[in-house]
Amino acid sequence: MPATAPLLRLFLFLCGIIYFLAIHATAYQFREAPQFYNSPDCPSINDHDAEGYSHETSICSDDAVHVAMTLDAAYIRGSMAAILSVLQHATCPENVNFHFVASASADAHHLRRTIANSFPYLRFRVYRFDDSAVSGLISTSIRAALDCPLNYARNYLADLLPTCVRRVVYLDSDLVLVDDIAKLEATPLGDHSVLAAPEYCNANFTSYFTPTFWSNPSLSLTFAGRNACYFNTGVMVIDLQRWRAGDYTTKIVEWMELQKRMRIYELGSLPPFLLVFAGNIAPVDHKWNQHGLGGDNFRGLCRDLHPGPVSLLHWSGKGKPWARLDANRPCPLDALWAPYDLLKTPFALDN
Repeated sequence: MPATAPLLRLFLFLCGIIYFLAIHATAYQFREAPQFYNSPDCPSINDHDAEGYSHETSICSDDAVHVAMTLDAAYIRGSMAAILSVLQHATCPENVNFHFVASASADAHHLRRTIANSFPYLRFRVYRFDDSAVSGLISTSIRAALDCPLNYARNYLADLLPTCVRRVVYLDSDLVLVDDIAKLEATPLGDHSVLAAPEYCNANFTSYFTPTFWSNPSLSLTFAGRNACYFNTGVMVIDLQRWRAGDYTTKIVEWMELQKRMRIYELGSLPPFLLVFAGNIAPVDHKWNQHGLGGDNFRGLCRDLHPGPVSLLHWSGKGKPWARLDANRPCPLDALWAPYDLLKTPFALDN
């Protein structure tokens, strides 16, 4: 038996514990969000059915804005806030289609009804993600939450979503938008780029890979001729047609397979994206990912905003705003997340 097999079983067990604990968290109830309407200048696309599923003509409409997120019980409270923020600040909220990816082992019916109860008019679909697609490829990282299979579902969006969906905005669940998502979705990708994201070229790029990687010329030359910079995969605009044409899922999986044979990176699902795309992505203004508000991956300490304008606040890192608010130990910026929290308080449950 490979030496990594016991570690893999341990990670999947920890993911199961997180899921088990989160099931109890779903005893929480969420308020119904207000309904948001298109502005007069918005194009009209077909209505969805009573179960929240958009008709195929709506899904395939060129006027739809597509948003993909993972969905699980552990982060459902963050997901609800993110959805509300997208709709509240969209010029054409009725034209936003959500694509939620849930683990095949999750209670998809419960997740679907939770979303539909709070957002009765939302256009959305829930897709089941087979954990076994990646469970044998996951390596240990610096934080257990980063090792759960659903964290890798973004690698497979091109396979999961309908082929008529040509472009999608991928969002993590620990963020809120304060600007119109259509502006982000319309990011120019140029003639060749597969994805767009804010880049951070001042970050220490070499730290994301091990000495084993940098000491091997056949590996380190991967970045030769590329102005490779760090980017956060929690906010991305992806051209799914180009992704499919270039078979980028396979390219990412190949790096993950190599990682299982020789440890070349440390941080979960991010490094394979850097290996495949860094230096070849279209730029996005930093205002679209004010990331790191959850602190680092160890202590989750409070952080300030980066200088400049803000269109999206992202609590990446260990500290999540809902957990800190519940513990009565919020960071100052958590107050910016709180207005989007749809959780019913105990005093409101009977209303």
